[in-house]
Amino acid sequence: MPLLDATKGVACLLIVGHHLVRYGPLADGAAPLAPWLFEWLSEDGRLAVQVFLVIAGFLAAASLAPAGLLRSDRPAMRALYQRYGRLVMPYLAALTCTVLVAAAVRPWLHDEAVPGAPSLPQLIAHGLLLQDLLGYDALSAGVWYVAIDFQLFALAIVVVGLAGPMQRHGRLSPATARWVGAVLVGGLVVGSLLVFNRQASLDITAIYFFGAYGLGMLGFWLGRATRGIAWSSAVALLGTVGLVALAVEWRSRIVVALVTALAIVLADRRGWLAPKHWPTMAMPLLRLGRISYSLFLIHFSVILAVNALVSQWAPRTPWGDALGLAGAVLLSLGAATVLHAQVELRPTTWRALLFLFGALVVCGMLTAP
Repeated sequence: MPLLDATKGVACLLIVGHHLVRYGPLADGAAPLAPWLFEWLSEDGRLAVQVFLVIAGFLAAASLAPAGLLRSDRPAMRALYQRYGRLVMPYLAALTCTVLVAAAVRPWLHDEAVPGAPSLPQLIAHGLLLQDLLGYDALSAGVWYVAIDFQLFALAIVVVGLAGPMQRHGRLSPATARWVGAVLVGGLVVGSLLVFNRQASLDITAIYFFGAYGLGMLGFWLGRATRGIAWSSAVALLGTVGLVALAVEWRSRIVVALVTALAIVLADRRGWLAPKHWPTMAMPLLRLGRISYSLFLIHFSVILAVNALVSQWAPRTPWGDALGLAGAVLLSLGAATVLHAQVELRPTTWRALLFLFGALVVCGMLTAP
C-alpha cells in the first residue's frame, strides 16, 4: 500500500522536525529565520503521531483479523512475538547508538535534551518496553511510542480474540462473529475517545491511544464492506463518534486521527491504496515511507551529535545553525537507510534479539559513571 507508506514518510519527517526544533542549541539560533515554522513544528508537529497510530491500527487489522476474526493460521502468541521482534530489533540498535552518542557529547553539550547516564534496571526496562510503566526516564525521544505500539497490538489481539469464544459459546454464525469483533473494537474506541483519552495520567498506557488505533482498525474493515448502504452507514457512524468525542472535549490530536481514518477509508474504497495508482515521480516518498520507522528511531542520536559538533566547532550564526539542522536531517536519512537495511529488514530470531539486548546493556554500563 504505497500511499500509506508515503503518508508515514511525511508524518515521520514532521516528527523529526518537531524534535529538531525542540532539542539542542541550534534550534534556538536558527529560529529567528522562520519563527512561525519553528513555533508550529514545536507545538503541532507532534500531532503527526496520530497518523502513525491510525495507520498502525489499519495494518494490525489487516494482519491479525482481515475478516474480523483472528486468523487461525497465525496463533496470537506467535503474532505477538513477531510484532515484538519487528519493533524491538531496530529499536535496540538505535537505542544503543543513542546511549553511546549521549555519553560522548554529555561532557560538552550542556542541554536538557541529553539523556543522563543509564542504570542497569533502566536499560532492561527499555529493552522490555516497560520504561514508562515502571517510571524510568526515557533514553531517547520517541521511545514511548514503541512501547505504546506494542501495548496496542497486544490489546487488539485480546479484544478481537474475544469474538472467537463468543462465537463458539453463543453459537453465532461466522458472519455474525465477524461483526462481534468489530463491535468490541468500536466499543473500546468509544470508551477511549470519551473517557480514557481525557485522562492525562493514562498516557503511558494503550487504552489512552486506542481511540486513534481502533479508528484505523475499523477503517480497514469498513473498506471491505460490500454493500454500499452498509459502508455509508458505518462511515457516518464513525464520523459521528468522532464528532461526539470532540463535542465532549476538543482535542486536536483526535481531529487528526479522525480525518486520517476517514481519508484512509475513502482511499481504500476508491482503490487508491493499490500500487497501480502510485505515480513513478513520487517514488522518493515511497522509499522514505519504507525507512520511516528506522528514521523515527535513529534521528535523535543524530540530532544530539550534530548539535554538539556544530555548537562547539562552527561559527554560531542563524544561517550556520540552520545549515546544521539541515545537515542533521540528511544524516538522519542516511543513518536510517543503513539501520533499515542492516537491522530492520533482517528476520527476527531469539539470537539476534539477545545479541542486541546484550549490546545495549553492555554499552550502557560502559558509559555509566
